[in-house]
Amino acid sequence: MPIPVIRIAQMREWEAATWATSQTEAEVIHQVGKRVARRARKLTRAGDTILFLLGKGHNGDDARAAAKQLEGRRAAALEMFFPDTDLLPLEQALREEPALIVDGLFGIGLNRPLSEEWQKIITAINASRIPVLAVDVPSGLNADTGETFGAAINAAITLTIGAPKMGLLTAAAGPFVGRLEVVDDVGLVPCPLAAELNWTLLEDFEQFPPVRPVAGHKGAFGHALILAGSAGYHGAAVLAARGALRSQPGLVTVLTQENVYHPIAAQLQSAMVKVWGPETKFPASTSAVLAGPGLAGPELANALRVLLRHWWRDAEYPLIVDAGALDILSAEPFAKRFIRVLTPHPGEAARLLNSTPQKIQADRAKALREISHRFGNCWVVLKGHQTLVGRADGEIFVNSSGNAHLAQGGSGDLLAGYLTGLLAQPELQADAGKTIRYAVWQHGAAADRLQARRANWNVEELADELGNAR
Repeated sequence: MPIPVIRIAQMREWEAATWATSQTEAEVIHQVGKRVARRARKLTRAGDTILFLLGKGHNGDDARAAAKQLEGRRAAALEMFFPDTDLLPLEQALREEPALIVDGLFGIGLNRPLSEEWQKIITAINASRIPVLAVDVPSGLNADTGETFGAAINAAITLTIGAPKMGLLTAAAGPFVGRLEVVDDVGLVPCPLAAELNWTLLEDFEQFPPVRPVAGHKGAFGHALILAGSAGYHGAAVLAARGALRSQPGLVTVLTQENVYHPIAAQLQSAMVKVWGPETKFPASTSAVLAGPGLAGPELANALRVLLRHWWRDAEYPLIVDAGALDILSAEPFAKRFIRVLTPHPGEAARLLNSTPQKIQADRAKALREISHRFGNCWVVLKGHQTLVGRADGEIFVNSSGNAHLAQGGSGDLLAGYLTGLLAQPELQADAGKTIRYAVWQHGAAADRLQARRANWNVEELADELGNAR
């Protein structure tokens, strides 16, 4: 089950519910320490030194427990209780150039501005440019608001305990949090809380997609139709098709402009490629349509605008609208049983709402709700760091996979095609929300797998990796 994104007071309620059982704080701290130590080992090499910074509170206890359970690495533990005198030993420890710093200085209990001395300590840690693994929350960050208490640790990874805290997901917190990961198996009782935002886990997709029937044939797995590509943007159609093929629908057809037919067709073997015009009829077998990748130009927009309005209102198959088609989509109602998906990045979302990217990023959940409401309670994939999936009402899901190297041209086209190929399959239309979340998670997980293997990769390689994460 997804984990709710919670506030500090809710975390305290959860802890209290745990202590009311036979579980002890000491055992939970031991389990947190084990998970922190395991993550620290993965971030370092045999024989490396890891510097553990230990504060007075439970975050210090967690880091201390991790240092005791560290194997195959050298643990250097530095207790930091007195900022007036702790700066010098910290600077000495940093000059030893540890491979990693584990930040256990302050946790979610911090509720007042940091003194000048503490700010100097945090500044020294950040200036060292040594990667930091923060325990639960980067020290100095308000876990409810995402604002700092004067200064905050710039973590490479934040290993938050139990559930994500609301402030860690704000745009302002991003530079301090780094990659957010959740440790949920530390001995707390099952989470008794519910929230609007929910954190997606790998475990959410156990036994999904379902195993295909042995006697299945291509007619049973749908026909994805992709309307994409124009002069100067034919690569978008190719990438969208490759994404669709990775999800293995029965058939994939690309409809494109005559002037880019040849370069698109020459790069695709198992997808059909045909010239599209306003009079083109879709095959009777069509089970999902993607419109938008690489579509550009006023003449094309004028020809497509009326048709897109008709498809949005009346088509019984899933319709995914991306990229260029977002700018010409009219807000039309559609039957509740129909599946409609918009996949904007922040700039496109801003145009849909007559807003600015900055305002979209300031409250991404609100922007998603407003877009969905404006377009008939459709599904919205609001792309970007921690992509959101949801509708005008109900739960919103925060994607947990992916990294900054997804910020490459063509990445979104690949995702749109992959999503369309999944939704083209009749069995995967039954729970459209889960299928959409799965597509987004696989897209990010593919990038994580590539990044773990090498520093440089491109979108074509992402296409080859897409769908392999388990």
